[in-house]
Amino acid sequence: MSNEQNLIKKTAKELGMTYKELGEAIGYSESAINKSATTSEVSKSMEKAIELYLETLMLKKKLSKWKSFEDIIREVSKQ
Repeated sequence: MSNEQNLIKKTAKELGMTYKELGEAIGYSESAINKSATTSEVSKSMEKAIELYLETLMLKKKLSKWKSFEDIIREVSKQ
């Protein structure tokens, strides 16, 4: 299961997070994240939690862009 191990390391690195921060974000302890990263034993629920967290971040980013677009439209409409 090295892909899952790499998922943890890759995710933490890409997001600039420590294992502790990643664990807090997805509802796992730092020790659980560390163990999974070092032993290559990542549960399906942890893998899914990471996937859902990444999806949530992506959707928040998209929503932020839409809100910015909405603000621009409102501003232009006022003129």
